Amino acid sequence: MRHSRVINHLGRTNLHRKAMLANMATSLILHKRITTTTAKAKALKTYIEPLITKSKEDSTHSRRVVFSYLKDKTAVAELFREISLKVGERPGGYTRILKTGNRIGDNAEMCIMELVDYNEGMLGGADTAKGKTRRRRSSKKKADTEVTDKKGKVTEEKAEEIVTASAEDEKQQASEEPATEEEKK
Repeated sequence: MRHSRVINHLGRTNLHRKAMLANMATSLILHKRITTTTAKAKALKTYIEPLITKSKEDSTHSRRVVFSYLKDKTAVAELFREISLKVGERPGGYTRILKTGNRIGDNAEMCIMELVDYNEGMLGGADTAKGKTRRRRSSKKKADTEVTDKKGKVTEEKAEEIVTASAEDEKQQASEEPATEEEKK
């Protein structure tokens, strides 16, 4: 019977599991997003969230405790310098698991695990970067454009005719617009 057995052993020995979770936590801290199986992501969530909470208090003791779990100096430095500042006000829930479907080879359920404050798409950063869309095409054409005739030869005379015709059209449109505005008044 499996009474009170809450840890998922992931089919590994104790040392193998600890090393794997430490490596996955280091990758998540350095890259902010990893792709893994759902079972490993759930195990990693219980492993890394207490470490991120510890990183909120920047002391020598908390750095040593986190280093004893991660065993990677650059990951500890990244955690205490950047991540702890960004998640300082958050009371927990530092990671997000996004399910992506099943793996082709063994049909294992896959997911993307990421740090919550580092996903710009979900924070609304993509909306501000999106520019104004154009509603109509521009009728301006450059005089340097070249037009090919039926035989494949390039003729600059036809290009100049097109440019002058489009310039005349623009002048006519500009002269018609004020007249229509006066009629409306």
